[in-house]
Amino acid sequence: MKLTILGGGGFRVPLVYGALLGDRAEGRVTRVVLHDLDAERLSAVTRVLAEQAAGVPDAPEVRATTDLDEALRGADFVFSAIRVGGLEGRAHDEAVALAEGVLGQETVGAGGIAYGLRTVPVAVDIARRVARLAPDAWVINFTNPAGLVTEAMSRHLGDRVIGICDSPVGLGRRIARVLGAANPAEAWIDYVGLNHLGWVRGLHIAGRDELPRLLADRDLLGSFEEGKLFGVDWLQSLGAIPNEYLHYYYFNREAVRAYQAVEKTRGAFLKDQQAHFYDEMRRPDAHALKAWERTRAEREATYMSENRETAGAGERDADDLSGGYEKVALALMRAIARDERTTLILNVRNKGTLTALDTEAVIEVPCLVDANGAHPVAVSPLPGHATGLVCAVKAVEREVLAAAESRSRTTAVKAFALHPLVDSVNVARRLVDGYTAVHPGLNYLK
Repeated sequence: MKLTILGGGGFRVPLVYGALLGDRAEGRVTRVVLHDLDAERLSAVTRVLAEQAAGVPDAPEVRATTDLDEALRGADFVFSAIRVGGLEGRAHDEAVALAEGVLGQETVGAGGIAYGLRTVPVAVDIARRVARLAPDAWVINFTNPAGLVTEAMSRHLGDRVIGICDSPVGLGRRIARVLGAANPAEAWIDYVGLNHLGWVRGLHIAGRDELPRLLADRDLLGSFEEGKLFGVDWLQSLGAIPNEYLHYYYFNREAVRAYQAVEKTRGAFLKDQQAHFYDEMRRPDAHALKAWERTRAEREATYMSENRETAGAGERDADDLSGGYEKVALALMRAIARDERTTLILNVRNKGTLTALDTEAVIEVPCLVDANGAHPVAVSPLPGHATGLVCAVKAVEREVLAAAESRSRTTAVKAFALHPLVDSVNVARRLVDGYTAVHPGLNYLK
């Protein structure tokens, strides 16, 4: 099978390739094509992959190209992991928002909207090319904001594009582990919402929902990441365990203050950190894999550090530093390619699963996966407070899609103004002015 990775010069690509090296079954990936606009980054990542593959028999062949059509033609699977505007763009997203006193996080609030407005036109072009050049391919979307981008692509690819995120998987694993599950991977997670906006309402081990036991035990509830981040009292009030990204909503004022106080925003930190890595890769004698592993360890350890500091949550547990999105992607790909039926939490079209949203809305829920793709599992309705937030954020996503399609500045302002974390129409107007001033990729807005 041929796997094409868009954003192939990206820092996390070795995670995917490393997972592929452990797959020895029939019907596995034999060719990997990396596509990126930056030839130098492609060269650096290709070096890391070559060191990963050293001594591994029948390692998938790796080829790199800057020609998108060449990369897509004949692909069986396409992993889309692009970053329009690069990490410099992310740093601008954060800085412009924080200057207005609102959140500039990559996928949440003003920063997520700006990133979406830059990314949707590019993602739509990719979807159209896939439909033309590789109509039988399955697209697995990693690109953030994952739910929004997946919905944009689904308008051209239907159910053949599926979005993934490792946040729900990590959350479920942590809950199952603290509840003493012998194999956390076998627990059934009752999770529903949008990407980076979901809640665990139950966790079934051997057919029994163990979440009420966790919620009733204050010591147990406060012993893992989300308990430390949100606080025991708030989790007991909710009667559910929220995705970590909901910290930006429930503790927005504290999060904004913490982000304004740091020397560097997350995007600026990653930009400098990864620039150092890619600079190191220019040296012919550099040990590519060791340099990548060292950089990755620092990246993972500092994830959401501002939020944890605000909550007094301390350092991340070592067990939470192992990543996971590549495992979700490979499990999804294997289930489709080999008809190895499994259950995964994915971003797919609603199809009546959540009655508060229309059928075409992309949501994040448990799905049964087989050779015919991902099929959302029926879920019970969300409580009123969660339904209101999901509907509000989905309405914003729809305005982002409309702005990208119509190239309308007025609609872009509306998208910002309607977001729960943007507190004024005038702030929304200034955000659009600020973002169009620093992002060439937003020049289409008129």
